[in-house]
Amino acid sequence: MDFINVKGLYKTYGDGHKRVEVLKGIDLTVARGETVAIIGASGVGKSTLLNILGALDRPSGGEVLYNGEQVFSYDEKRLAAFRNKSIGFVFQSHHLLPEFTALENVMLPALIGGAPYGEARKAAEALLSEVGLSSRLNHKPGELSGGEQQRSAIVRALIQSPELLLADEPTGNLDTRTGDEVFEVLLELNKSKNTTMVIVTHNERLASRLNRRLKMVDGKVREE
Repeated sequence: MDFINVKGLYKTYGDGHKRVEVLKGIDLTVARGETVAIIGASGVGKSTLLNILGALDRPSGGEVLYNGEQVFSYDEKRLAAFRNKSIGFVFQSHHLLPEFTALENVMLPALIGGAPYGEARKAAEALLSEVGLSSRLNHKPGELSGGEQQRSAIVRALIQSPELLLADEPTGNLDTRTGDEVFEVLLELNKSKNTTMVIVTHNERLASRLNRRLKMVDGKVREE
């Protein structure tokens, strides 16, 4: 059984003459532990697809199954719990809370999920150490470099040991060298934790290093 199975996925915004069809019948499967790049021009629906895969947005039609379960049949409480535990998100902007330290930012999803403070702190320290930030635990985002901020955001997404990591242009705000370093972190975490990853990126050189590359054109995806 595929880990993710998307069948006939549609997403439409608005109605009447203002109706815009963004996703137009997408079929997609992702195996557990796989790394998948989604490339394509701006405005073709890449982020919309990612938001639906992450249960941040609901489809207008079709199914999204995880391990054979249709997650959009869940009520809102169960869907929120599923997002918190099973999915990690990394965006182009790190979205770290400026008043909290790197350690506190990484701990936050675990605390929200009900983990004891000591357990959350130990897990956050271990993850930050794994990406070379053991000396930056008590620094706030404004005291970190762009690469350090994004590495903090990545391990924050992994604190709950999610089955799936979704990343939307995770290196888009970084220079080439720093972007390469952040991408290496993602690849190493995939190897060490077998975390399934779906990454939207404009960087075709980096996309080519993932297991599969999908191109979005006019609301549909095709294998590259």
